[in-house]
Amino acid sequence: MGRSDHRPDTRGTNLMQALSGRTATVVHLTHNDLDAVGGDAIHRREYGDVFTIWCSVGRFLANFDAVAGSPGRGDLLSISDIGYQKGVEQRLAKARSNGWRIEWRDHHRWKDEELRIVEKKTDLLHVDVTTCATGIVARDLAPGDPVAEEIARVVCDYDLWKHQDPRSKVLGQVVMRKGWREYVRDNLAGGTIIDERIESEYREIVREMERDIKNSLKHTTIIEDGRYRIAFAPLYGYPSETAHTIRDELNTDIEVIVSRDGRISIRSVPPVSHLIAREFDGGGHPNAAGGSFQFTLLDRILFWIIKRNRHYRRLADVAESIEG
Repeated sequence: MGRSDHRPDTRGTNLMQALSGRTATVVHLTHNDLDAVGGDAIHRREYGDVFTIWCSVGRFLANFDAVAGSPGRGDLLSISDIGYQKGVEQRLAKARSNGWRIEWRDHHRWKDEELRIVEKKTDLLHVDVTTCATGIVARDLAPGDPVAEEIARVVCDYDLWKHQDPRSKVLGQVVMRKGWREYVRDNLAGGTIIDERIESEYREIVREMERDIKNSLKHTTIIEDGRYRIAFAPLYGYPSETAHTIRDELNTDIEVIVSRDGRISIRSVPPVSHLIAREFDGGGHPNAAGGSFQFTLLDRILFWIIKRNRHYRRLADVAESIEG
């Protein structure tokens, strides 16, 4: 399998140089979590050598600029697990003018107008909110491949919060550790879901996770003066697992996990996470989404000292304002 990988912190000039010198005829621009890893593994099963660009949502447009400005030479640019962002249509037009063929597969929620705009500027657009991005990639690129189908089942179990396959939780945590994304990806591409190295790493993660979640619980703030019981907690690590534990132990409807830089991870029982996130420069799924509080210096100081800030109240008001 090809091992061309580029980290999400790669800046434009270096990325454009790497793209110009690539030998792979497929460039995969994708997210940086387990869903992206599963999709990339299937790309490699289908195409062999793939030039992969791991990309945070916030770096998507910048990385797309680098690709769009590079010579396409008739090669395929495959985008997966990243939703529409305002301004992407200009990048799509530039990429096509530079000779790229473009396919885009995603499972986030798009507006009808966004679908129409992007569909006109791509060779294929496949958006399906009922499955994970890996599931879409598996159906499109590797129909009938039992390994691809198994990868999709495991990845979707984690990404869609099904929690029915214990292997998915292991992989979902391990891929977020430095240096493990490519290892897991290559294992999946070769047909191996879990091995002893991954299990050993996960045991270490569990010890660390339990400590971090305990700290988050200790500093959790509850607001419950409306329809919802909403928890706000500082992030020490593992946002999804922290939210899940808070829900189990504190019987909450909505959990907001807050990083020290203001980034927020939202989980909710009612399907409102994505609607809340839109009011905080983000988006996502109805039950899991992300965004950002715009922290001032004072916000940062208060959050560091007392583990709460004025944005909690505003988010609670936004949640209560959404029609049920």
